[in-house]
Amino acid sequence: MTARIAQLSWICVVTLTLTSHLAAQDSSRGDHLTDTYRPVAGQLIGAALTDEVGWEKLIYLTTQVGHRLSGSIGLEKAIEWAGETMQKEGLENVTLQPVMVPHWVRGAEHAHVVGPVERRLSILGLGNSVGTGGETIEASIEVVGSFDELEELGRERITGKIVLYAVDWEGYGRTVQYRSRGASEAARFGAVAALVRSATGNSLYTPHTGAMNYADDAPRIPAAAVTVEDAAWMRRMAEAGETVTVQLYMEAEMLPDAESANVIAEITGSEMPEEVVVMGGHYDSWDVGQGAHDDGAASIAAWHALTLIHQLGLRPRRTLRVVLWTNEENGLRGGNAYRDYVKDVIDNHVAAIEMDGGNERPIGFGVTVPGAQGPSRGMPGTPDQQVANSRTQNALDLTSQIGVLLEGIEGGLITSGGGGADIAPLMQEGVPGLALRTVGEHYFDWHHTDADTIDKVSPVDFKKAVAMLAVMGYVLADMPERLDGR
Repeated sequence: MTARIAQLSWICVVTLTLTSHLAAQDSSRGDHLTDTYRPVAGQLIGAALTDEVGWEKLIYLTTQVGHRLSGSIGLEKAIEWAGETMQKEGLENVTLQPVMVPHWVRGAEHAHVVGPVERRLSILGLGNSVGTGGETIEASIEVVGSFDELEELGRERITGKIVLYAVDWEGYGRTVQYRSRGASEAARFGAVAALVRSATGNSLYTPHTGAMNYADDAPRIPAAAVTVEDAAWMRRMAEAGETVTVQLYMEAEMLPDAESANVIAEITGSEMPEEVVVMGGHYDSWDVGQGAHDDGAASIAAWHALTLIHQLGLRPRRTLRVVLWTNEENGLRGGNAYRDYVKDVIDNHVAAIEMDGGNERPIGFGVTVPGAQGPSRGMPGTPDQQVANSRTQNALDLTSQIGVLLEGIEGGLITSGGGGADIAPLMQEGVPGLALRTVGEHYFDWHHTDADTIDKVSPVDFKKAVAMLAVMGYVLADMPERLDGR
């Protein structure tokens, strides 16, 4: 109760002081967006910080629906609920855009060490993996620390073994490659299965799942993630000259594609309704945990930002649209389907905003205008690159002015480099992309695990995200100029 009172007190203080803080900003810089949108930014931020309905939506999604893997009953329940609720809230043009999605089912799975000692291994099968064909695979472990080491060992050492990628954590971007293509690389050398150290820097004996892909020119073998602790133990056993033997059983299988949908709603623009600013997150999650940080909080935050704008009676010049994308985790079908859905009017998309990095404390936005590339070896770049670079600078200048409006909630940091998996198809067609950024301190501790639950999300951080998406989305949709200067 004390913590709750403190939280409410903080919100009240921020709300009461926000307008004065914005008014105190130095207007001598000529930041016309900052000056113009101070009043509406104060309205939106105040509404977001004092609202409870958005948080209640997130509680419902994570607690009463739970995880939402593509093809699951949970995802379809969440989609139906979102569409119905958006209509009740009065949002416009609510649409469930049909999307066919992969339907991977985990089934029962377990792994045990049977020699030289007996112990259970905690595993999570990797998304899209095949199963063990109704049989239990028993084989010795061959530990490798890289693809180069796998190749050095060669077929003679690998054939008939279970390859364990006990790799060092080098950040998600570098470490995740072993999850995505490790099975096929091991299969090329005759491995019967692959185990992968979970893609995280910290662990409390929690395995992390995630998508993997099979190469067309390699056999398909089962693949699962093991905990950081078990990967390290098996590596130390190998270094001590011990041969670890494991039994692996997985029922995973890919069923025929299933029907799903992107959930779309909007506020139609008052002057340029054909031009669109789209924002959102992916609505699906893995079949573990609750999909709270990845990506339920973002989906609800973007949706509720639109709801608050509507409830305040605000209507920007351009159309402001929210999309809850389906099937980001193991197929990217939703993002591609949306691109196809708007293919004839993609040039009218002036910006796309995605939040898919968890909902820790939000700090700002990254911005990218596709096609930009800095000078190389003293050369100014091609004419097209120079134009794109100029548009990027224009976008950074404009979003930096909007960022000033968010400094009162410590959300005004604007940097180059924005985007996301679901808006990538739009960005490939030239649409400027933005990503909401957070401090990113613990996201990969619970990413793709049973620990991705709502207790890891701070209500204050969630409300800040709602406020930031509301302000950024509204101003981009309402300001006279396009973000990229065209």
